[in-house]
Amino acid sequence: MEIITVLLLLSFCSPFSDALKCYVCSSTTTNDACNQSSQTCQAPLDTCMTTVDTFGKIKAIGKYCASARTCQGAASGASVDANGNGNQVTCCSSNLCNINGATGVGLNTLLTLAVCFSHAVLSILWLL
Repeated sequence: MEIITVLLLLSFCSPFSDALKCYVCSSTTTNDACNQSSQTCQAPLDTCMTTVDTFGKIKAIGKYCASARTCQGAASGASVDANGNGNQVTCCSSNLCNINGATGVGLNTLLTLAVCFSHAVLSILWLL
């Protein structure tokens, strides 16, 4: 019975337990406006991608469903110059994790992983 409980808890942390939902928008100037619409991502799109393009005082924010490979490739090519101009890309893989702008999205993923890890550890310790 305890093993079933552990497996059940771990299934809640699995990225494959449900289809991923992401906020979606294109070329929006504020993060709040960008969070008005969400979408269920279809396979093989398993990552929420956020892009922020900055040129002086003008910002263009985009949020999309993407594959992890596409998002990581875009993130590795992103750059911002000394004046703050350029683009930022962040990737995350939990439901509606891209609620923040590109600078804060990674924290949501870390918090989700920390919660899942602590649940798993506590469940295993409980079995001992």
